[in-house]
Amino acid sequence: MIAASAMVRAGLEALVREDLRYQLASASHNGASSSPADVVLAESDLESVARVITTAAGAPIVLITDDVSRAELRRLLHSGVRAVLDRDAAQHEILAAAEAVSAGLTALAPEQMDLLLPSTADNDESEPWVHEALTARESEVLTMLAEGAANKEIAARLNISEHTAKFHVSSILAKLGATTRTEAVSRGVRQGLIVI
Repeated sequence: MIAASAMVRAGLEALVREDLRYQLASASHNGASSSPADVVLAESDLESVARVITTAAGAPIVLITDDVSRAELRRLLHSGVRAVLDRDAAQHEILAAAEAVSAGLTALAPEQMDLLLPSTADNDESEPWVHEALTARESEVLTMLAEGAANKEIAARLNISEHTAKFHVSSILAKLGATTRTEAVSRGVRQGLIVI
């Protein structure tokens, strides 16, 4: 359980305690669990989500946050978040998302599905892909992807954790609208972001 405020955290804990299907993992004051969790419920703004992903230590995440853009939603899903709910989500929606995620599924609201899969009327394939600008670090990582570097090698070369390298790769995929590293490199070359 991770939340920006003690009050929200207490509310989420009470919600979980009320449902006999779930048991809270013991956690320290910062939300880090002393035992591995099956699912992490997290309330966070998008600027702090990297900390949430690191704290979750690979457990699937149900993220409660503000409205997200298409690029942000893709980045979150590539980074280990398996459900994204609005802050006004009902209790039954939060519990349903936790149940779906614990079963290995991804849970999205209809509005989020519309973001990811726009109707054919909204999707004109003749328009060039408009991407969100890559950060300087993401540009470095994209260059290393073009060289065939794996997350472990990227982490070692940039002196960052492997988890952070994975987050950068996920962000690149989302920003370029790619589903694989190869597709990201291909789009990066076509858009002049990297030179091979």
